[in-house]
Amino acid sequence: MSQSYTTTRSASLIALYTSLLAGLGLLLLPFLTYTRNFSGAGTLQLLTGKVMDYSGFPPEHLPAMGTALGLGWALFACLLISAFAALRKASWLWMAGLAGLLIAVLATVSVQVSLGQATQNLLGQNIPLRRIPFVSGGVNLGLVLGLLASLVTLFTGLSGFRVWRERMEKLRWALVPSVSFLIAIVGGALIIVAIQEVPSGLSSPLTMPEMLVGKFDLIWFVYSTLFAPLTNLPDFLQSLVLATPLILTGLSVAFAFRAGLFNIGAPGQMTIGAIFAMLVGVYVHLPAVFLLPLTVLAGALGGALWGGLVGWLKARFGSSEVINTIMLNYVAAGIFVFMIGSSEVKFFGHTFQMPFKAEGFEAKSAELQAGAQLPGLLQLFGLHKDGDHISLSWMAGLLVLGLLFAVLKNRNRLWIALAAGVAVTAALWVPMTVQATGALISSRLNVAFLLALLASMFFGVFLWRTARGYEIRAVGLSPKAAEYGGINVAKNTILAMVVAGAFAGLTASHYVMGGALDEYRLKQSLPVSVGFDGITIALLGQSTPVGVVASSVLFGVLDTGGLYVDQKLDALNRDIVTVLKAIIVLIIAAQGFLSKKIISPPPAPPEANPTPKEERKEVTA
Repeated sequence: MSQSYTTTRSASLIALYTSLLAGLGLLLLPFLTYTRNFSGAGTLQLLTGKVMDYSGFPPEHLPAMGTALGLGWALFACLLISAFAALRKASWLWMAGLAGLLIAVLATVSVQVSLGQATQNLLGQNIPLRRIPFVSGGVNLGLVLGLLASLVTLFTGLSGFRVWRERMEKLRWALVPSVSFLIAIVGGALIIVAIQEVPSGLSSPLTMPEMLVGKFDLIWFVYSTLFAPLTNLPDFLQSLVLATPLILTGLSVAFAFRAGLFNIGAPGQMTIGAIFAMLVGVYVHLPAVFLLPLTVLAGALGGALWGGLVGWLKARFGSSEVINTIMLNYVAAGIFVFMIGSSEVKFFGHTFQMPFKAEGFEAKSAELQAGAQLPGLLQLFGLHKDGDHISLSWMAGLLVLGLLFAVLKNRNRLWIALAAGVAVTAALWVPMTVQATGALISSRLNVAFLLALLASMFFGVFLWRTARGYEIRAVGLSPKAAEYGGINVAKNTILAMVVAGAFAGLTASHYVMGGALDEYRLKQSLPVSVGFDGITIALLGQSTPVGVVASSVLFGVLDTGGLYVDQKLDALNRDIVTVLKAIIVLIIAAQGFLSKKIISPPPAPPEANPTPKEERKEVTA
């Protein structure tokens, strides 16, 4: 295997620099956090053994961390070995990265076990959980940098083998958004350091070393708070609530991008979709089995008609879809206010009664019929009251099934992936069992999230598995070449905007039918700005269904975590999330500052086949 190992100079340099940087960070930055108060001031442990307290009231007895610190030194040794292997371009570079990754994971587990044991000991002394300091403890920046550097080393090492390099080439589309996100994280860190003081409860001013360590700890505290919903089920469900409309509007913009169109009309399309869904859900009387899907389709139809109008104007008159979508956003807003803003309207001196506005001062429609209301997602799975239990292991099983199906090339990959998914589901059934609480039952996550996932699946299948999808992508890449090849450009332009509008219109299933606005009504508080956020989602997701879903969940997590940052720090608030989003868009627009050779390298020259004369010479030799 070593004879066929070839790694590029850039890959070796990436592994070398990340290993050295992470090793330096492991020595100088906080390794773990024992505890942290509400304002963010903590008691920190360095790998060198020094404990630094910023709270002013450190715990009287700190948990023993000998095992974790020993693993930290082992990780440091692995990082040095990785740097040496990268310098030599050794074929075993991936082994050093894998060893470092395993050690970092073990160190993380050791930290959590030690803190958990200390918490259990205090609980045994009848101390309330809210007064136990170690609940807020965990790993810190030094250990996390070591883990990430080992992961980078593992992948750069594997890239030297042809089979792994070919697999990684398929993920090149994720390079620009990943680099853009990384640059945004670094830019956000500089802003955090510049405007926020180190949280401290000490009576004396901080020394320069304490200030430097405290600044790095501050960066870790902010970002770990922003991503905290990933470790808390109620907050993660809230993140999915925020992600649901982002998925749909992101798909809307991304689908138009694939056709070479810039859809800025998602706000208007989702508004018209919401109006259509309200009209069917309130005024059409059918059994629930017919009314519910009909209301969903009505929302999609409203958005499709509003988007199709833009496509027709583009195809028939060549007018700019950017201007048309912007103007139609205002028209949709006017129709929206006209329908539910008042119960009467004056026209040529006559007063006409409007039936759409509900009684009262608030601008909202009548409530949808019970048969048109989407159920909550947890209620659909069986969580109705406190004490109910449900296992979420099927989610892990589906994830394993999808990953194996995508990675394996075996003829029986479907059966192998299916068996592995079932095995994981069965093995994690008990560990992933969740008990219903008030926070879970009150979650606004509804079946619209599943509809958004189905929409993303339709996006992928339609564009890459159908002839019509191929035509749309061809029109997006080169309209003239597509027309020369016999593709009807006008027809596909209209179709692309119809489908894009339908995606945006489906947001009505979340806001109107799903009760995301606290009521099953069309309300004036409909957040149409989500339509513009879809542009950011489509850019970050590189106009792919997987990328759109992942970006939407990421933004939902950041928006939820931003609320906690706002509560705990003085100079920082949830606007830091807006800043991160803006930086991401700017960097993506600049292609991540990456050269074209990196983003889309030229194809490798084919291997020269020997001529018959050369073959005869080889045989003779």
